[in-house]
Amino acid sequence: MLKAMLTNPLQDWELDDILSETGWEDQVYVAGAGKSLEEAGLVSVEEFTSKTVILGSEGKRSSIEGLLESRLWDWIKEQDEDRRSMKDLMSSEFDRSETGPGVGILKSMGVEIESGNLVFTEENEIEEEINKRSQFIQSLSEGPCDSEDLDEQMLRHFSSRSGLIEVEENVSRIWKLTEEGANVDLSELSEVEMIGELTPEMLQNDSWKGSSFKPFDVTAPAPVPSGGRRHPMQALIERIRSVFLEMGFSEIEGDYVQSAGWNMDALYIPQSHPARTMQDTFYLENPSSVEVEPRFLDLWEKVHEHGHDTGSRGWGGSFDHEESQKALLRTHTTVNTVRHIAENPENPSRVFGIGRVFRQETIDRTHMPEFHQIEGIIHEPDASLPMLISTLKKFYAKMGYPDVRVRPAYFPYTEPSAEVDILWRGEWLELGGSGIFRPEVTEPLGTEWPVCAWGMGLERLAMLILGLDDIRQLYQPDLDRLGKMPLL
Repeated sequence: MLKAMLTNPLQDWELDDILSETGWEDQVYVAGAGKSLEEAGLVSVEEFTSKTVILGSEGKRSSIEGLLESRLWDWIKEQDEDRRSMKDLMSSEFDRSETGPGVGILKSMGVEIESGNLVFTEENEIEEEINKRSQFIQSLSEGPCDSEDLDEQMLRHFSSRSGLIEVEENVSRIWKLTEEGANVDLSELSEVEMIGELTPEMLQNDSWKGSSFKPFDVTAPAPVPSGGRRHPMQALIERIRSVFLEMGFSEIEGDYVQSAGWNMDALYIPQSHPARTMQDTFYLENPSSVEVEPRFLDLWEKVHEHGHDTGSRGWGGSFDHEESQKALLRTHTTVNTVRHIAENPENPSRVFGIGRVFRQETIDRTHMPEFHQIEGIIHEPDASLPMLISTLKKFYAKMGYPDVRVRPAYFPYTEPSAEVDILWRGEWLELGGSGIFRPEVTEPLGTEWPVCAWGMGLERLAMLILGLDDIRQLYQPDLDRLGKMPLL
């Protein structure tokens, strides 16, 4: 390589130039030889990094068929105002796997859902944003583009969506002879074949004898070996579990697949609530329904329609038993605690659960369609709000956060309700909700005792403890990053 560069000492040598002059075919030779020459002070190396953006598999499809939000928007505009409902959309030509994420994207652009209908006010702004996104995808369909030539906002947006674009990082180098390298006497250079690594095959014969061996630098940096360890999320779950068990609580579990009745109706969430629509909840086709005991359906019907004997006036309207038996993936772990109360209405209990829940969320740095919740209740005759607050403060103190405050809040199934904040690096951060279950929740379950209840997102707590700003980092198979996270 040095001989080749000495043919033109003043040239800035690029990779292709060196490969051509030396006759090599593998760029690894250039990188290795160039590094050795640099260490000897004969060559200087400049590195340039660039990022090239290309369409991913979903992006290529979108460049032909159109972006999901563009196709959905075209469908909305073609419909009369009274035909823009989620029900109409679900029976349209769109695949069920597209409607939830697609509506989520449109909601972020200004489309709202009111009484199950898709409505909007800023039509021009939505049109402009969709056209801008479509033009961005079309510009990439013509071939790879340098990231610096692209709109930064569009680049950020599509990087957060799966399969639309791929960013490739490229490193190019230029080699230059230093003054010392340019003055090397060609007659002093000789080519020596050196062995860099002894293989088992070499040792089976005498071919290695008399050869020169490349020196091994024992002071060179080497990867630090690391042993096995728990995944940070699993370690945090075990830590939380040990704290609750230490406080005298018992752990409960439940199935991922639940009926809408136990997941929603039992918590006095009206059947017209937006959280029950298909763009927020994963409903199942197999099974499409889960049988619920008729006595609970009857009780929920009375409570929802007129309050039954709870002292409430209910939500009014009519209660649909079929809607209550639709099968879904649970949207919270509270379904486990209400079922526990229904199975043990006359037994005092202090229980907690840690489990996965599922919601149709657009994936970004703070949202995932699958995440974990921590849930707990105190079900006994003397349960009270002061007991709830002291329990939460004790839990967070054991977790390492002694500064806790509780603020009034609103949740459909608790009264009074409260949000829990912890002091984190000088700022108050909200971590979960809590309260006393309303009579509309507890009395159909067979108990008149007060129930202290609370729930919090596990990933939010994990992001604080691990110092992360993107929830996706918890689930990426990056062993180097995971290995550098603190032990919990």
